[in-house]
Amino acid sequence: MRNNLPNAGIERLIKNSGASRVSGEAVIELQSILEEQGRKIATRAITLAAHASRKTIKASDIKLAVKGGI
Repeated sequence: MRNNLPNAGIERLIKNSGASRVSGEAVIELQSILEEQGRKIATRAITLAAHASRKTIKASDIKLAVKGGI
């Protein structure tokens, strides 16, 4: 599956967390993990919105999905 998150943004995230140097492999690994977790959260949020008879995903759906609401 194609990565949707830009490498530069992932590297910046790691550096803003305190790293002075970041390997390309580290960027790719975190990118992969964030994409996988993001898909899981999005899928749960879609289920929550559908349960509420909505097609629109709201911030509250994402927050509840992260908390494990489904």
